[in-house]
Amino acid sequence: MGKTILITGAGSGLGEGAAFGLARQGHRVIATVQVAPQVTALRCKAEALGLTSMEVEKLDLLDPYDVAQALKCDIDVLFNNAGIGEAGPVSEIPIGLVRRNFETNLFAPLALTQGFVAKWVAAKQPGKVVFCSSISGLFTPAGFGVYAATKHAIEAIAEAMQHELVPFGIKVQTVQPGPYPTGFTETMADTPFRWLDDGRNFTKRAAMRDLIDSLSWSDEARLDPAEMIARLVEIVPADDGKFRNVVPELMEELVRESQGEAWDRNI
Repeated sequence: MGKTILITGAGSGLGEGAAFGLARQGHRVIATVQVAPQVTALRCKAEALGLTSMEVEKLDLLDPYDVAQALKCDIDVLFNNAGIGEAGPVSEIPIGLVRRNFETNLFAPLALTQGFVAKWVAAKQPGKVVFCSSISGLFTPAGFGVYAATKHAIEAIAEAMQHELVPFGIKVQTVQPGPYPTGFTETMADTPFRWLDDGRNFTKRAAMRDLIDSLSWSDEARLDPAEMIARLVEIVPADDGKFRNVVPELMEELVRESQGEAWDRNI
């Protein structure tokens, strides 16, 4: 049977693709986007594709009025997909940017999740929460430590919540996409250059650019976002499945190797 699924951050990339794919599968999709212009654009796309079961609403996770409106929805699944990324040296990145990254990637989705969980528990209704983490939630590449830290935090929150909500019939799951070329990683890679100053920072702009360029995964160019979207269409509405879902498999191998190496690393 079709489910009612609310997706945050559905205005582009994997979120948009998952919304379309889930609607095609017959689910009622509430695709939410951050800003008003995205609402019209996404509604037009959905209409052109004949996706009558897809609704588009504005949901800025940092806007309490948007959140209150979203929590009026009766849903079966919450897919926490919205997020932003800040790159740059952890030792010098402005703390305000760190706070904003955590606010958007951790605190805001946690608050939304708590709201829906409370509704499900009160109604004695089963539900499901899917958190979009990242392979950076399982290891930490230099230059992307702040973003990775927000995803490490999501991993911890989701794992604890998964155990805590078993008695209430509420399921929790995570997905960890690799570096699919949706524009997200590419945009994040440019964020430090709006504040790095060679006259003030000891991390020089050229050195930061070299570091970021060196972290370009050799397999990234051949990754197809359609692969991740197809997996999301399977994972998000499913009643069963793995708690952790790294896609593609080659990235799971990379993550496991990195975690193993960290145990033996010397300073």
